[in-house]
Amino acid sequence: MPNNLFLALRNAAEGFEHKNFVSVPEEFSITYESFFELAGRYCSALRTCGVGVGHRVLSKTVKSVDALALYISCLQQGAVFIPVNPQCSKEEFDYLINDSDPTMVVLDAGQVFDSHVKIETIGPSGTLSELALQLSASTECAETVATDVAVILYTSGTTGRPKGVMISHRALITNGSALNQLWGFSQSDILLHALPTFHVHGLFVAMHCAMLSGCEVIFLEKFSVSDVLNNLPLATVFMGVPTYYSRLLSRDDFTEKVCAGIRLFTSGSAPMTEQIHNTFYRRTGNRVLERYGMTEAGIITSNPLQGDRVPGSVGFTLPGVQMRVRSEGKECSPGETGIVEVAGEHLFNGYWRKPRETTEVLLDDGFLITGDIGVLDDNGRLRLKGRDSDLIISGGENIYPKEIELHLDEVDCIGESAVIGIPDEDLGERVIAVIVPFKNFDEQEVKDLLKGKITGLKFPNEFVLIDELPRNSMGKIQKSKLRSAYNEKS
Repeated sequence: MPNNLFLALRNAAEGFEHKNFVSVPEEFSITYESFFELAGRYCSALRTCGVGVGHRVLSKTVKSVDALALYISCLQQGAVFIPVNPQCSKEEFDYLINDSDPTMVVLDAGQVFDSHVKIETIGPSGTLSELALQLSASTECAETVATDVAVILYTSGTTGRPKGVMISHRALITNGSALNQLWGFSQSDILLHALPTFHVHGLFVAMHCAMLSGCEVIFLEKFSVSDVLNNLPLATVFMGVPTYYSRLLSRDDFTEKVCAGIRLFTSGSAPMTEQIHNTFYRRTGNRVLERYGMTEAGIITSNPLQGDRVPGSVGFTLPGVQMRVRSEGKECSPGETGIVEVAGEHLFNGYWRKPRETTEVLLDDGFLITGDIGVLDDNGRLRLKGRDSDLIISGGENIYPKEIELHLDEVDCIGESAVIGIPDEDLGERVIAVIVPFKNFDEQEVKDLLKGKITGLKFPNEFVLIDELPRNSMGKIQKSKLRSAYNEKS
């Protein structure tokens, strides 16, 4: 295994340098050779600006080929790449800069930001881009060790201030190589890429699989139902989040014919309801492959490429991943519910400048406490029941919101749901079901349908209707916002 992800990616491209790598519809395409030359020029520009091994480069840029080349150039130079959401607020951006303490901040051309940190820009007329064009492309790779930090990704901060997750070259190579083989990627594939590139899903899972296999990427600036429908017939692989699939299903022109060339649909970053999974299969003849991962561990489990993809399950561990489910310090037997813990070379190095928070989740035996509640079956297949932080304790009983949400989402007049716990003087917490209804929503009808399926303290004490569930940039429901909004109204 190379000590630097850049070397793994460049070595994988040998033999098809002249093949198209990225195509931006109706704009341009770039070959692998030209892309690595562009990255090499950016590497030379970083070096000229004084960026060295271990220096941090924070990038707040829109999704583009230049931004992707900047990422690869940071790997090549041994710098630490820190991508952040280009839509983040000024307050959030100030926090990220102060916390990460970068050597350089890179923005899109035309953006202005007052900071003590060196500011560069990329894109047409961008200062770093113009400098890169004046320099020859570097082909040298900085000397790094496999455990050196390659990227810092900030968590979405659903339970507080975002934490910087330090991810090593080894973790990225290990996880990317495992996925590349497990999902059967080859240079004949064409990946339709509609994900953002400041998260694990879009930057690591999608792009590393593509580059390690030498396949072509249709690069959409953002997800748009129309753009995806126009380009699906040209692709063989599509990666998305559940929201993407539900929006595609809302269109009558999303048909089996449009998907005829797709060999693999994957979904992650948030749970997919069984209703969406089954509706997608009936509409297209394709079973979406669900997988499970987190920023601190990359991809942990996956449903099989060949074999049953069970709705509601996230499959089996990837090669090299150790997993156990524990409750109150003891390992659970199959069928018992507990907290998922994982170990392996794919794990993060720790949280940036947060040793206490790191030791809270990284155990002495090398396992990471994921904070996800799950249950394994006799075959080792994992089913998730939600986050430990979302667990509701009512009348001394542990209530898993996911169990209730699965039943709610089966009701025809419910679009989607989120179950939360609200403080209660008598029970400790009581169950509230937050519902995005269809027009024909009838609360009594819903209660009648749920009788016998949900009993006792699990039965929602109240149904709250809402137009849209709050989500973060990767589609995860932000239950903390729902709890806060409910408490403010009470």
